[in-house]
Amino acid sequence: MHSLSQLRSGELAGITRLKLSENLTSFPLEILSLADTLEILDLSDNQLSSLPQEIVQLRKLKILFASNNRFNVLPEVLGQCPELDMIGFKSNQISVVPENALPPKLRWLILTDNQIETLPDSLGLRPRMQKLALAGNRLNTLPKTMSELHNLELLRISANQLQDCPDHVFSLPKLAWFAFSGNPFCQSSENKSSNSIDSVPHVPSSSFTLQSVLGQGASGVISNAVWNNPQTEYPADIAVKVFKGEVTSDGYPQDELNACLKVGYHPSLVQPLAQVSEKNHLALVMNLIPPHFKNLGLPPNFDTCTRDTFPAGFTLSIAQIDKMVNQMEDVFNHMHDKQVCHGDLYAHNTLFDDESNIIFGDFGAASMYHMLSNEQQQNLRQIEHRALKFFIEDLLSVCREDDKLSDAFKRLQDAVAR
Repeated sequence: MHSLSQLRSGELAGITRLKLSENLTSFPLEILSLADTLEILDLSDNQLSSLPQEIVQLRKLKILFASNNRFNVLPEVLGQCPELDMIGFKSNQISVVPENALPPKLRWLILTDNQIETLPDSLGLRPRMQKLALAGNRLNTLPKTMSELHNLELLRISANQLQDCPDHVFSLPKLAWFAFSGNPFCQSSENKSSNSIDSVPHVPSSSFTLQSVLGQGASGVISNAVWNNPQTEYPADIAVKVFKGEVTSDGYPQDELNACLKVGYHPSLVQPLAQVSEKNHLALVMNLIPPHFKNLGLPPNFDTCTRDTFPAGFTLSIAQIDKMVNQMEDVFNHMHDKQVCHGDLYAHNTLFDDESNIIFGDFGAASMYHMLSNEQQQNLRQIEHRALKFFIEDLLSVCREDDKLSDAFKRLQDAVAR
């Protein structure tokens, strides 16, 4: 975090990244002094509602964050920033996206949690677009021009007002991570998932006590917990995910819970044990994952955009990769046999142990699709199958050099190429 006083004193001269959060109500023109070097500008968590025309002077600016501000309109001046390729305006009050507000090199657009009903046709005229986050708006349609986004790999449209499944996105050749729950087209008069969801018992939140936090994400906080009374029905070691109860970057927490429960038991999935569904308190009780399991990958970064990253020097043998891929393929088939699209099939959502056993989780972007036509269901399965191929490809990228001539390596390469 930087300060205006640092900027005004010249202390920040020559920096490439700037983050200012000082309850700003107007854009500090002192930022323009960094025009020759500034690449990433973060103005999130302020009170801004507009940007000045002078921002185009930041000719090296590539990334702009302005989440949690007071914008009602996506600033049209952004379309005149020649190098800008990532824009994040999450959690504003944006209802209008002007036709000319999208810069020509746009690759990553985040408009989550706003009030947008329609998007301009120019959205489909941004050929570099890879990642598009639109969850938590009021969209009732998507531009037909989106069928031209041939490089789009990740799309989030959950928690909107889409009456019809947007079939025109199914033809996108690289789309692999797709979340769409919480729209009217996802509702059905006959909820075919209700039996599997209700089969997971309900328990009161007073039946356990949360202890240390194990992790947290967009939709909630996971903690280890202990039962307040001795249990015979459940394991003694449990973890509890308490949902935040609000729209997230992936959709509604209730949809995440329902999808997780519908998928049910699989040895390579985090196992749900019970659910809590009380007023203002939604939670999932799960088996506690043994501590010897560790993260398989790290999330994408600004450069990779949609693809996982790995720690420097991290490698796997082809035998490890082969075993993990076999397990993930089985998980994939299990989920889709249950008519659930995970939406976030990644190594960074996977844990593994020294014997290459995996545990896959995080259903925040999951969507049930039993209400869709057979053709639409097959299209969704094909989309997520691309994510599975990317998963395999990412693991092969960290394969040990002396294993890259093996038959198993070539077989997995062929599986990705098909």
